[in-house]
Amino acid sequence: MSADHTATAGVAIPNDLEAMWLPFTPNRQFKREPRLVSRAKDMHYYKPDGTAVLDATAGLWCSNAGHCRDHIVSAIQAQAAELDFAPSFQFGHPKSFELASRIADLAPGDLDHVFFCNSGSEAADSALKMAIAYHRANGEGSRTRLIGRERGYHGVGFGGISVGGMVANRKFFGPLLAGVDHLSHTYNRAEQAFTIGQPEWGVHLADELQRLVELHDASTIAAVIVEPMAGSTGVLPPPKGYLQRLREICDKHGILLIFDEVITGFGRLGYATAAERFGVTPDLLTFAKGVTSGAIPMGGVMVRKHIYEAFQTGPDHMIDLFHGYTYSGHPMAAAAGLATLDVYRDEGLFERARTLEPVIAEAAMSLKGHPLILDVRTIGLVAAVDLAGVDGLPGKRGFDAMRTAFEQENMMVRVSGDCIAFSPPLIVSKEQIAEIFEKFRRVLDKIA
Repeated sequence: MSADHTATAGVAIPNDLEAMWLPFTPNRQFKREPRLVSRAKDMHYYKPDGTAVLDATAGLWCSNAGHCRDHIVSAIQAQAAELDFAPSFQFGHPKSFELASRIADLAPGDLDHVFFCNSGSEAADSALKMAIAYHRANGEGSRTRLIGRERGYHGVGFGGISVGGMVANRKFFGPLLAGVDHLSHTYNRAEQAFTIGQPEWGVHLADELQRLVELHDASTIAAVIVEPMAGSTGVLPPPKGYLQRLREICDKHGILLIFDEVITGFGRLGYATAAERFGVTPDLLTFAKGVTSGAIPMGGVMVRKHIYEAFQTGPDHMIDLFHGYTYSGHPMAAAAGLATLDVYRDEGLFERARTLEPVIAEAAMSLKGHPLILDVRTIGLVAAVDLAGVDGLPGKRGFDAMRTAFEQENMMVRVSGDCIAFSPPLIVSKEQIAEIFEKFRRVLDKIA
């Protein structure tokens, strides 16, 4: 550290952006033309100059209850003053148990047990480890193979990127985990373009799991992990009957089914879980993001009763699962989670999302016919548009749309390649939904 930096240590220097390496960001471009927000409230971020920015993406799919909600803020403040940290190995604190019970009450079927971590990435890796360990506990230690899906996103741990299927997230990091295979993704523009809700075409793609069983033998396969709605890849709703068929094949062959609900959980599709919406109960279900409305990092895994009980067989003094994190069930995260669930319940936000589903669908579909729009997909309180790309520069059109939305229309959207996703907080109004797509139409006209 230079003498100059030492002298100013602890002083905010707004134009000194060099030290921080931003994730999933072109850092050189960002540091030339930064997109900064300095505060937030309800449906808006605010730039450092005070300009309001309409949040059309709930931060990063996470601020489902909106920003800086008073009840959540107060709960975090009170908890920070009462209990800042409690160890989660061999000890506990009341709020983490209370939150686990409330989450389990929201889950379908017998997803009765909750394991806490700190992010969706940790949740995915935890679920994968649990699946392998479960089979070993049942005397089937040969079941170690994991099956993911093309275009899937399960965070950035080595387990998550191994079962994930987004090429850019995988190609830089070597061979990853051994013994992993992938189902095909479920998207076919020729068959599914401009679909509202679940596409009619594609249930047969679930039968690829049977083919993989025949290739590898069921005795080697521990689990299949899928997002009920693939989110980060560009909002791919499941074809009708697809998830049900995966459940049937897994049941037939003793394979565990894992739903990654880091995005879909806590109201995004109009229900507490996508499992509830689609009527399919997985064996393990990962969550994060919306559990605290993004206010404090938290993630977790919901586990069916028989999986939990498979580990409860040794002597009383022995650890049953050799896995966990220092900050599992952190007191402030637990307080934030409890307050967030209060807001969802008291304001009926899951039900509100169901009411607004046709509203966002109609608004998004109004973009059909614009020369840059190749497809529009909607489900729940989510929409995505695929943009015509720039020859030789994949992702350039999407990046320009995101920048233009923020810089010229004062709106935040989510970019993934040449796809733009919209997932506003569940408190969004009908008027704000209309505003989102009016602004985005202007963006399209400016970048055409």
